[in-house]
Amino acid sequence: MALSRLETLCARAERCRYELEQKLRLWGISPSDRDRILERLERGRYFDDSRFAAAFTRDKALYARWGRRKIEAALRLKRISSADIAAAAEELDEDEYRSAMLDALAAKARSIKEGDTYEGRTKLYRFGLSRGYEPALVAAAIRAHLPFRPE
Repeated sequence: MALSRLETLCARAERCRYELEQKLRLWGISPSDRDRILERLERGRYFDDSRFAAAFTRDKALYARWGRRKIEAALRLKRISSADIAAAAEELDEDEYRSAMLDALAAKARSIKEGDTYEGRTKLYRFGLSRGYEPALVAAAIRAHLPFRPE
């Protein structure tokens, strides 16, 4: 029963081992049965943590406009190994990543009423950091690419 439910769940979207373990725990499955079920799912390639990390990284960077730091923190919370996190981060296309960051910062810049002042640039910088972008990258983008356009 639990095996077939997890197979269906994995067929719909990428999942990691930690998410599946949590489901099994929630359903009250014993530890020995959990291990057996997870081993069988892994052998059947229903889940793969490195594949999950790559998909998660790509989706969060391009669609949610998250930065590397926020993505890495989210993957660590899902118990993904450092090697898988690093490999997934390397797969990001740098041009698309920077473009997504600039789009997010430009949208935020239009909503900042202080405009191109110290306070306005500080708010924009903090926004970039809260999205998980690297501090040097955010600062360079604010200096070079973002003229403020108040609405």
